[in-house]
Amino acid sequence: MSSLESLFSSLENQGWAFADDLLSSEWVAALFSECQKSWQNGLFHEAHIGRGQGKSQNTEIRGDAILWLDSNSGPATQDFLKWAEEFRCSLNERYFLGLHREEFHFARYPEGRGYQKHLDQHRGQGTRKISLVFYLNPDWPANAGGELVLYSHENEFLEVQRIPPHGGRLVVFRSDLIPHEVLPCFQTRWSLTGWFRTDS
Repeated sequence: MSSLESLFSSLENQGWAFADDLLSSEWVAALFSECQKSWQNGLFHEAHIGRGQGKSQNTEIRGDAILWLDSNSGPATQDFLKWAEEFRCSLNERYFLGLHREEFHFARYPEGRGYQKHLDQHRGQGTRKISLVFYLNPDWPANAGGELVLYSHENEFLEVQRIPPHGGRLVVFRSDLIPHEVLPCFQTRWSLTGWFRTDS
């Protein structure tokens, strides 16, 4: 069974999955470099929670800064966006999800920050179907925190998996189904995060 087939099988059976070998180490390093250069150039902004009139900034709830990816992003990022489009097509072929687009951003969590438990679906909206997280730190010590914690869709207080953010690790899960949180990290944590959506 290929790594992609194994990922899809786990996603289908439990609503989440992760893999460590879908993208090459050279590609991970190039994405990490572009992410850091963007940060150094002041292109990131503090993330918000909620949407519309309820949108606000609260670093105690969500502590990352983000940069949305677009056609002006670097070459490694453009290659990732092309890969993500192909990945979306594969999801549609397998699950008939009607996914029309994807959106991604770089995320930087400084030391001491995390993201409290939440669902990736905005209240009253069901367009986000599959969440994806791709970790960029080349080295992540066991005591550095920053794990992604996934909870049961049947009991949001029951932890089902804790995933350390090792560089090159890709995580996917049901946006509407899996409560999750990012534990506070003890060194700067870099990732690429986004969603596959049904709206156009």
